[in-house]
Amino acid sequence: MLWAAVVLVLLVLAGLCIAREMQTSAYQARFFAALARKASFEVAAGPSPLIRFPQRAPYDDRLGYSQLPVFLQRLQARDFKVVEQARISPTMAQIVDAGYFAPYAEKTQAGLCIFDRDRQRLFQERYPQRVFARLDDIPPLLVSSLLYIENRELLDPQQPLRNPAVEWDRLANAVLSKAKASLAGDSRSPGGSTLATQIEKYRHSAEGRTSSVYEKLQQMVSAALRAYQPGEDTSAARRQIVLAYINTMPLSAKAGFGEVHGLGDGLWVWYGRDFQDVGGILGPLGKAGASPQGDWDAQAQLYKQALSLLIAQRRPSYYFDADEAELEQLTNSHLNLLGHAGVIPLALRDAALRVKLQRRSGKLPVATVSFVAQKAANTVRTHLAGLLGGQRLYDLDRLDLSVVSTLDAPVQTAVTSLLRDLRDPAHVKAAGLSAKQLLARGDPAKVVYSFTLYERGSDVNVMRVQTDNFDQPLNINEGIKLDLGSTAKLRTLVTYLDIMDKLHQQLSPLAAAQLRALAIDRQDVLTRWAADYFATASDKSLGAMLEAALQRRYSASPGEGFMTGDGLYHFVNFNAEDNGRVLSVRDGLRKSVNLVFIRLMRDVVRHYMFLTPGSSAKLLQDADDPRRAAYLARFADHEGQVFMRRFLVKYHGKTAQEAQELLLGNVRPTASRLAAIHRTLFPAAPRDQFIAWVQGNLPDGIDPAEPTLARLYAQYAPDRMSLADRGYLAGVHPLELWLVGYLQAHPGAGQTQVMQASVAELQAVYALLFSTHRKQAQDKRILGLLEGEGFLEIQRQWAQMGYPFDTLVPSYATALGASADRPAALAELMGILVNDGLRKPNTRIQSLHFAAATPYDTLLQYRPGRARAGAGGRPGRARRYPAGGRGRYRQAREQGLCARRWPRSAGRRQDRHR
Repeated sequence: MLWAAVVLVLLVLAGLCIAREMQTSAYQARFFAALARKASFEVAAGPSPLIRFPQRAPYDDRLGYSQLPVFLQRLQARDFKVVEQARISPTMAQIVDAGYFAPYAEKTQAGLCIFDRDRQRLFQERYPQRVFARLDDIPPLLVSSLLYIENRELLDPQQPLRNPAVEWDRLANAVLSKAKASLAGDSRSPGGSTLATQIEKYRHSAEGRTSSVYEKLQQMVSAALRAYQPGEDTSAARRQIVLAYINTMPLSAKAGFGEVHGLGDGLWVWYGRDFQDVGGILGPLGKAGASPQGDWDAQAQLYKQALSLLIAQRRPSYYFDADEAELEQLTNSHLNLLGHAGVIPLALRDAALRVKLQRRSGKLPVATVSFVAQKAANTVRTHLAGLLGGQRLYDLDRLDLSVVSTLDAPVQTAVTSLLRDLRDPAHVKAAGLSAKQLLARGDPAKVVYSFTLYERGSDVNVMRVQTDNFDQPLNINEGIKLDLGSTAKLRTLVTYLDIMDKLHQQLSPLAAAQLRALAIDRQDVLTRWAADYFATASDKSLGAMLEAALQRRYSASPGEGFMTGDGLYHFVNFNAEDNGRVLSVRDGLRKSVNLVFIRLMRDVVRHYMFLTPGSSAKLLQDADDPRRAAYLARFADHEGQVFMRRFLVKYHGKTAQEAQELLLGNVRPTASRLAAIHRTLFPAAPRDQFIAWVQGNLPDGIDPAEPTLARLYAQYAPDRMSLADRGYLAGVHPLELWLVGYLQAHPGAGQTQVMQASVAELQAVYALLFSTHRKQAQDKRILGLLEGEGFLEIQRQWAQMGYPFDTLVPSYATALGASADRPAALAELMGILVNDGLRKPNTRIQSLHFAAATPYDTLLQYRPGRARAGAGGRPGRARRYPAGGRGRYRQAREQGLCARRWPRSAGRRQDRHR
């Protein structure tokens, strides 16, 4: 029987060891501290060879840690380079790869911080907003109440090595209760989580929940590693756990505030309590203290409200969405429990039972904000949101991110102050702006000013100031579309000079006989002029040619009607004295004469229409030409695919609704146009949906009768009207109309799929255009289509010069501002001109620092590539010309500077161009 005695002794010793370990955690402390000590990280130069980003979870999503791989990919594609990044130790990598959470000192507060070029703070957000700095700042009564409810042994000073991830008696009770509940078929049972494991759960588990035994083990091990990282003694770590829990426990969300975390934000959001009241009212309250009756009511209500939050964190969305009475009842039951246990004074319990929680009703108060004062920060925030893939500002502000911008805060402040002062008549007069044709009449407070300043660097243009005096959350420089007539004329001039530059490359090497032998369409006026110029010019340099091009003359007469866009239009000049003049291009720009630029734009459009031999425009010439069929097949197969690809680029990444809005943005809405569009986009839609859609997109005051719309619904049915006819009636390229409809039915379709699906449409659209025997009507339709294609070429050139929109209005009125522009885009255009055609990158951000002092720490700096040619592919060519010959950009720049002296039309809307 000796062996039995030995076994018994061993069992007793094992039991004693286990009991001692459950009480002291000595072996756990030794094991986890040794392991956690090896789990470290350091930050070094360059991209990290060893880094692990966390999986999706509430805390890691909110601070941006889980999204860092996507952010970095986007930023690196925009010329940001990783200059420093964290390197985790092999042990930390093994821990993370095994499925546990990275052990490090996590942040209680984080948020977006923006600095100016000199590291002056422009903007800062911190979430949660209201936190306790130290555990001693929290009223002891709240701490003792929390520990009694959730983790009674956590702060036991007698056990310095205690593992805060497990409380054995609580865990055993939870396991037994779970087993009993399972046998009884009851899904409810008390939990065994400690505060440490709860923090791991609501921060790092999916959706902040525990869905399996494995996840519970994952939380416990991760919490233990985090607690023992400073060493075997967890006394300080356990105090930090209580502090972190009270500051960060999730408490649902409230409209007008967002996600609520922590006791401080919770009291303010749900009960309207000032954070300072917590310490001021509850701080002096002791368990054994006796307070006068007058103080109990105030203390009792605040304590009850705080207690309700400690309880509600278990199911916060449920309790704060439910009737207040349910949380009231649960809180009262806890008050009785805490009072009977002696955790709170009975007098406090009784007073708290008498008062109601009084949850805040209605919207949260909105702090008064000066939007003008925030212009600097907001221009960085909106730009940063785009860099990171369209983040909402709400999400952006909660990222653990510091940004150093290029803005100059003192200059920004001074300019903003100046623009605001110009709302005062006295300041207007002092600035000399009260003269005739300036601000002599009217209310200067109604004038909105915007200002953008870039500093030109060797490789990049850096933004120093961007502001306006519009006291609303709208960036006038970048967030609106303005009808800028003078800017449009300058863009048209640049396009004109760019064409001349390309004609110089093509034609200047040719002999006079070769030039005279060229087959140039009579409507391609610009190529004809260039050929004639080189046939007789003695100086064929680019500078001489551009100088001659600026001397080309156009009539300013408003007597001619112009077939453009969707009909016949007449235009007027701002100054009627110009009507009888014939002006050079240079003088037309200097005087901002509308009709000069209408005629210049017509020549530009026709040049692109007839740009290459055998182009689609040649099909207009001869209806009996035997080559017509071959031209048509090539046009449908080749050029149709070219334009289809361009339309694909235009609608790439757009949702169905965004694509619809973009399409309609360049259509003058009438019932017939909208009918043609809807019957193409939604061919199977019933008539009532068709009528509602058309009526919803018509301007106010236009309300066709339902019988009229019913007739259009039947008349424009796809089986009764061809795609080409519907595109013509809608004023939209048929292929663009078809593509938007196809993408509505096949969201996410790629280029290959679209091209394969459009083969029949490419042939049918262009074949049907040439199927009619009425050549005059046929040519009219073709010209409208080809004019739109000409404007696609112009838009491509304008985009190279910083034009901000994807489309142009296909009308000569684009030369007067009908296609709109933005002040910031004008600043970029001028930057290209002063750089002799080099389009240097623009930036307003120097560096981005994500997740500082964490295992995900990443610092990026903006390192731009080489400048690109603004247009024409020959940047800086102007510099190679001697003093007697200027390049096209220098010519455009010098003509553009004349705009500063335009007497009457500068800065005014060209509202009379139709």
